[in-house]
Amino acid sequence: MNSYILTAKLDLESQTFFNTQRKKYFPKERNVLDAHLTLFHQFPTNLTAKEMLQRISSSQQIPLTAEVQALRNIGYGVAYLINSPALSLLRSQLMTAFENELIPQDRQKFQPHITIQNKVSPHQARNLLDSLKTSFKPFNIIITGLDLWQYLNGPWQHAQYYPFQSTNYLPL
Repeated sequence: MNSYILTAKLDLESQTFFNTQRKKYFPKERNVLDAHLTLFHQFPTNLTAKEMLQRISSSQQIPLTAEVQALRNIGYGVAYLINSPALSLLRSQLMTAFENELIPQDRQKFQPHITIQNKVSPHQARNLLDSLKTSFKPFNIIITGLDLWQYLNGPWQHAQYYPFQSTNYLPL
C-alpha cells in the first residue's frame, strides 16, 4: 500500500533558503529530500481526502504568513520552529475530518518545524545550534498551498499541488 505525506508549500525564496541550509548541514548520504514542513506523515488518499484538500485550497483565498521564530535542538539535529495560527487551524480541521484514519504520530500535538540537520551526534547538533543562534533573528515565510507526496521508502515523489488561490497574504 502506498503511503502519502502532506506538507505546506513554501514560497520560492523561503524554500531556497531552507534547501540551502539543509544541503549545508544535513549528512549528504542521508539527504534525499528537499527541506519541508510536514503536516501529516501518512495522509489518507481516498476520494474524500482528495476532495477536501481541493476544497481547502480553493477556499483558502490568501496564502498564509508564518513566522520562523526560533531554532531548536531536536536531539540528533537542528530545526527551525514555525508559528502560524492559520496553518495550525487548517491542520486541526484536517485532523478532525480524518482522525480515525490517521496514524498515532499524526494525532500528536502539531509542532511545525523545518529540519535542516538530522542523524548527527548530539554534540554536532549542539554546535550547529549554538553557531546559528548567534545571528538568528525571527523572519516570515509564505505558505502558498499544500503538497501531497508519495513516500517511496526514502525519497518522495510529488503527487499533487493544492495551491491557495490568491497572491495576497493572510497575516499571522
